[in-house]
Amino acid sequence: MSSEPACAKANSSPSNSREVVTGENGALANVVVFVKSGLENYRFDAPKQAAVLDQKGCAYDPRIVALMANQPLEIHNDDATIHNVHATPKSNSEWNKAQRAGSPPLQVSFPTPELAIPFMCNVHSWMRAFVFVFANPYYSVTTTAGKFELRNLPPGTYTIEAWHEKYGKQDQSVSIGPRESKTISFRFQ
Repeated sequence: MSSEPACAKANSSPSNSREVVTGENGALANVVVFVKSGLENYRFDAPKQAAVLDQKGCAYDPRIVALMANQPLEIHNDDATIHNVHATPKSNSEWNKAQRAGSPPLQVSFPTPELAIPFMCNVHSWMRAFVFVFANPYYSVTTTAGKFELRNLPPGTYTIEAWHEKYGKQDQSVSIGPRESKTISFRFQ
């Protein structure tokens, strides 16, 4: 970051990659937990409220964003420098947009569900984020407490997947009855 004065000024101490962020007792942040299967017979409307991806301190914040297909994604540049937001999906259209300091937020959406769309900045090669686009509202991204909730799932049997950018993915099957809740956990090594 030392080659970019605005980035160096925003980061007085060394910055890390944020690939692995942990909390107390090894709790793992930035794990995307979602219903992988079991909702095929349901249709859900996308929220009108935008999900937000910020560029702060020459880093994407949050590193992981989850939203529904056709939900707006608003991208802010809070830095005193230009960023180049470059999304490289496989199922949706690739795009690459410059965003100057102080410019209005970019607003985009993705029509097709897709997991782990890489976002990068071609100006600042260390900037990385992933955007997850779902067909349903049953997803969560863990915080440093390592917790997640998938609230109000209809009764049924589901495959729940947990994805982490470095540690991969794990699946579990769970059956939920009417007005029932269950606790599941994932352990990454």
